Amino acid sequence: MAEFQLQQDISGLANLVSNIAQTDGDFYTPIPELVLCRCSTTQTPIPCTFGLGLGVIVQGGKRVTLGGEVSDHKAGQSVITTLELPMISYVTDVSSEKPYLGIWLKLDPQIICQLDAEMEPIVSHHKPSMRAISIATLDEGIMDALTRLIRLLNEPYLLSYIVPLIQREIVIRLLNSEHGPNLRKLAVAECPSQKISKVVDWLKQHYTENMPIDDLANKAHMSSSVFRQHFRAVVGISPLQYVKNLRLQNARQLMISEDLDAASAALRVGYESPSQFSREYRRLFGEPPSRDIKRILKSAWPKESHLY
Repeated sequence: MAEFQLQQDISGLANLVSNIAQTDGDFYTPIPELVLCRCSTTQTPIPCTFGLGLGVIVQGGKRVTLGGEVSDHKAGQSVITTLELPMISYVTDVSSEKPYLGIWLKLDPQIICQLDAEMEPIVSHHKPSMRAISIATLDEGIMDALTRLIRLLNEPYLLSYIVPLIQREIVIRLLNSEHGPNLRKLAVAECPSQKISKVVDWLKQHYTENMPIDDLANKAHMSSSVFRQHFRAVVGISPLQYVKNLRLQNARQLMISEDLDAASAALRVGYESPSQFSREYRRLFGEPPSRDIKRILKSAWPKESHLY
């Protein structure tokens, strides 16, 4: 009976999302932190950057690849990411009658830390993970709060008063859920995850530079071997692979938005060898740069997404 009710609630939430996001793509709402997504056809893999936020699939399914790790996400699941992760994602379970529908809610780290400090210590039966991403079944409380948040879009005069309350409620419920142990790591400044997060923030701004692993380890106040171990545990891939992914995804965007050729884009993002760039580009995206860009430009789907 509980399973049936859960499916009914998910269907109701899917109807709300579908009524607002009526065309394919990312739909930015009057609530800045809330974005809805719709897709009515299967996709080719596209780069996705997940920052700190909550992602929920309410209809359909998608496949996400981080490094060499592949995971399938389906309706009724919630995903928390605690730092920006460059992934490859594509919709797999979709039809014109039942399009893929997703929700992305950006979370505020200050609110997470504040509420975690105010709440009574929670005895969790869920083991904390080093990984910066966690997946769990969507619980009824969070689903109810998301439903009320989306319904508020029909009452714009109430947004500024009620939205902050529901956002705080969602964080409280997340801290008390399977995602809690991972979110609480944000409140511990000296934990390895926080140190790795600071290095990731630095790399996003300086990915075109050549940075020896020892220098990155120093930024995290770790030895090189410990840094490598913690970085892979948190991010899911090695520091070198993370930088490669950043470079390749940004090069792809440059070729699309600025009409650069592969060699020019490679130099812009820090590659010294165009041939090495082409090899690594094909390994990540499945096609040589020129063929991949031609295919993308013919596609109506967004060339990049920061959303779930």
